[in-house]
Amino acid sequence: MSLQSITPAEATRLIAQGATLIDIRERDEHAREHIPGARSFPLSTLADLSGIKGPIIFHCRAGKRTADNTGRLEQAARCEAYMLEGGIEGWKQAGLPAVLDKSRPIEINRQVMIAAGSLVLIGVLLGAIVRPEFYALSGLIGAGLVFAGVSGFCGMTKLLGLMPWNRQPLKA
Repeated sequence: MSLQSITPAEATRLIAQGATLIDIRERDEHAREHIPGARSFPLSTLADLSGIKGPIIFHCRAGKRTADNTGRLEQAARCEAYMLEGGIEGWKQAGLPAVLDKSRPIEINRQVMIAAGSLVLIGVLLGAIVRPEFYALSGLIGAGLVFAGVSGFCGMTKLLGLMPWNRQPLKA
């Protein structure tokens, strides 16, 4: 059995009847933007949700994270459960409201992409304009990204997580 996909309109109807909307994105993503009333239960720390009565509707940003983890989500829910078609992006495309808090930083994964891409670009430009040795910066960043992908540990994520703009407390 896999989670049945439902449209934002169907989800709205179920929520009005008492269903619980669960956001499986990380807390920093939820803090930046979320569907009103959605509860944050990040997939990375998801536990047993059997205490939640009634239907559960899971969502992520665009639906892929939810679809890729249906078995794990079903096991955690232990009740009637669905996945929101298109995630929060599909919700917004349907004209439904979302809360955007621009005072919160963009999610850490996007910060890593921006930082890594900038460092690679700087390394290439400096290597071409100043000295070829600067190409090593791009190589080092590339090696770090490969290591992060293989090991699951990203030093840049840890470093960016220590920055003052990322140290705001997150609400559940």
